[in-house]
Amino acid sequence: MSNSITIKKKINSFNKKIEVSGDKSLSIRWILFSSLANGKSESKNLLKSEDVLAAINAIKKLGIKSEFKKDKCIIYGRGIDGYKYKKNITINAKNSGTLGRLILGLLINAENKIKIIGDKSLSKRDFKRVTKPLEKFGASFKLKNKKFLPLEIQGSKFLKPISYFEKKGSAQCKSSIIFAGLRANGTTFIKAKKSRNHTEILCRYLNLPIKLKSKKKYDYIEIKKAKKIKPLNYNIPSDISSSAFFIVLTLLSKNSQMTIKNVNINPSRTGVIDILNMMGSKITFSNIKKYKGEKIADIKIKSVNNFKSINCPTNLNSSAIDEFLIIFLIAARAKGISKFKDLSELNHKESPRLDWGAKILNSMGVKTIKTNNSIQIFGNPNLNIKKKIIIKNYLKDHRVFMTSVIAALTFGGKWKIYDKDSINSSFPNFLKLIKNLNENN
Repeated sequence: MSNSITIKKKINSFNKKIEVSGDKSLSIRWILFSSLANGKSESKNLLKSEDVLAAINAIKKLGIKSEFKKDKCIIYGRGIDGYKYKKNITINAKNSGTLGRLILGLLINAENKIKIIGDKSLSKRDFKRVTKPLEKFGASFKLKNKKFLPLEIQGSKFLKPISYFEKKGSAQCKSSIIFAGLRANGTTFIKAKKSRNHTEILCRYLNLPIKLKSKKKYDYIEIKKAKKIKPLNYNIPSDISSSAFFIVLTLLSKNSQMTIKNVNINPSRTGVIDILNMMGSKITFSNIKKYKGEKIADIKIKSVNNFKSINCPTNLNSSAIDEFLIIFLIAARAKGISKFKDLSELNHKESPRLDWGAKILNSMGVKTIKTNNSIQIFGNPNLNIKKKIIIKNYLKDHRVFMTSVIAALTFGGKWKIYDKDSINSSFPNFLKLIKNLNENN
């Protein structure tokens, strides 16, 4: 079976209601919290992607049982100190930075060495940014070239709290320290640049010893040792990062509209909506409700004929960091030059995404000026591609694949996009949803 996809024509107009897969960030966090809970936790709409299944396998290695029953996943937690640290445990985080980094915070009391490995892409990502603060709690680490996977962690029984300043806006680093703080004696203090806050919301919902103070640029978090975590039954809302591809598909398609149901619109994740609305979209929310601390809504989108260029405010970067590739496609259709700054973090993702954003646009015939942390995109409202475009060798980054598919369906041309199995890490039914849109019109 071929691992590439060929797209030769644009998508037809559509008017659809869809539901995308469960939120990946929440799926992995639900698994980790439930593994520490006292008793049985159940979830519905858990994302069944490779990253999430890797998290299930990780807790299994630590002696935690789980099972899938119809549309439910059940985890049988053994309490905050319930992990079994056998000798020679290896945990494979696959492609998941969320799993690879967050679980380290939970393993800092491991009495035997534990090895963490990942796929080729994850093995090129910086783990020192997490292990450095975790060492201060009392754990010790061995990393490949002092920075990369595979790594070994050796925990400690004598964990002391730390003060930590998270400067990069990395929710993964912040969450890992929060998890470690739940194991350490005393109070851990965190000052963190704004980033997604699902871990804090879940801590608060579970009545864990956490104090939160939000200022304009930073969040201030205090966390103490947890004695007990109650079971967490959770109906996982749809993922806004996955929804973003269908939002942009609708915006760029002719005479189309879409409603995406039951999406997590946590304000630390909705930068993509703010940016797209600043560029001339009219994306709206309906049926807004609060669910266990998270904000959820249906998202309504209609096609747009004229987009405006943007000088993107950098304070929206962290709440849109996973969506910039797809935002760049709107900039390609906008009138004028769009500017995006302070995006060096994009090149620390599954692939160097800022570089790949420029490559995709250039192959489409869109002029860009790129530095190592910024990009200017010279939009062309009349862009209509006629040539052949090939996308390959991008470290199997699922977002590069999906962005290329949306570009092919909306700008024309003949595209051959390799490594379609890259979507299995985050959004396995992406192509199925696209196919349904195309078929039923």
